[in-house]
Amino acid sequence: MMQTEFPFTLPRGYVDRDGDVHREGMMRLATAQDEIAPMKDPRVQANPGFLIVILLSRVVVRLGSMKHVNPAVIEGLFAADLAFLQDLYQRINEYGHSRVAVTCPHCQGEFEVETASSGG
Repeated sequence: MMQTEFPFTLPRGYVDRDGDVHREGMMRLATAQDEIAPMKDPRVQANPGFLIVILLSRVVVRLGSMKHVNPAVIEGLFAADLAFLQDLYQRINEYGHSRVAVTCPHCQGEFEVETASSGG
């Protein structure tokens, strides 16, 4: 069975208006529509940098106890968390997984590690 959703833990976490911090979340694989639809959004047309905000708000399906993640939530993320989600998005959509090839600095052995849920 193909994995279509990937858990993650944000390095800092989204702080909501009540002061609650939301770090654990779930991102799903993007569809073609997820990548095409934001291009029609007037906010993206006015500022292409807004594309990632719209895109992530479509594919982050859960963040902490929040069931709905909208562009305002993504805009409210700390820069480190936004960068983390951008990297995760690229890894799971480009490679279909959240593993990264690494080399042990001591023995020079090569292996893969799962990074989707590591946030710190």
